[in-house]
Amino acid sequence: MKINEIFNVALELGIKSDFRGEERVRKIMDKKKTDNPYSDSFVHNISEDRQIRKVMAGIDIDSAEIISAKHLDGIDLVIAHHPMGKGLANLSDVMSLQCDVLNYYGVPINIAEGLMKQKIEEVSRGVNSANHQKTVDTARLMGINLMNVHTPTDNLAAKFLKLKIDEKNPETVSELMDILKEIPEYKEAEKIGAGPKIFVGSESNRTGKIALTEITGGTEGNPKLYEKMAQAGIGTIVGMHISEEHKKEAESAHLNVVIAGHISSDSLGMNIFLDELEKKGIEIVPCSGLIRVSRI
Repeated sequence: MKINEIFNVALELGIKSDFRGEERVRKIMDKKKTDNPYSDSFVHNISEDRQIRKVMAGIDIDSAEIISAKHLDGIDLVIAHHPMGKGLANLSDVMSLQCDVLNYYGVPINIAEGLMKQKIEEVSRGVNSANHQKTVDTARLMGINLMNVHTPTDNLAAKFLKLKIDEKNPETVSELMDILKEIPEYKEAEKIGAGPKIFVGSESNRTGKIALTEITGGTEGNPKLYEKMAQAGIGTIVGMHISEEHKKEAESAHLNVVIAGHISSDSLGMNIFLDELEKKGIEIVPCSGLIRVSRI
């Protein structure tokens, strides 16, 4: 496979797993006249557009990983999860996805869009001062092919978790925790103290309606949304991470919050994508926190 073919695999997987539904995503693509609906994910540097046989993949790729790739034998491409370059600069653009996820779980779309607008603008200002091109420039100087895949693989993680939770239909938070701890990425994370944790609520609490509102969509949304989620009948939120401000708002709304884990959840989505490359005979070299689990 060539580099852009690999990136297109990620896009197609992300579109098919998108909570908005494939039809709506493709309408957005047609409207924006783009083949890439995820503005936090790009091919950043193609030093040599050759057949890819060996990939180094990680959660956070920085200059250190790029230099490591240069010195490892036969690395044809480095794939990061978290945004860099123009993907980081455009991170806020993908956050509108959260409005549709919230609406999917019952929050009126006008409320979701109104509150998310404030947060999207805040994130846009927050990433504006970042050194977006640092890692991309290192890849260019070292002659390393580089891409990052963020929201597409977060979509994969969200879909995987939704199907798993719907299948088991847990009644209590304890039962929900047991489901998460059966997933290999979370099981491995637990060994190093980074496994699933209850941040709000208790094991004996009943879950009510479980929502995966904080697995995909860029980064955390507006903390004022927790009250609206509770009003929409949501009882438990499964997320990757939560700030203290968000935690306090969730407590005030009497929601249970289960944090599956950040890097482990990122690994879950990346692994589903990387499995597709492995099926094509591409060797995967994990780095930078990626908990590599192959399901093929």
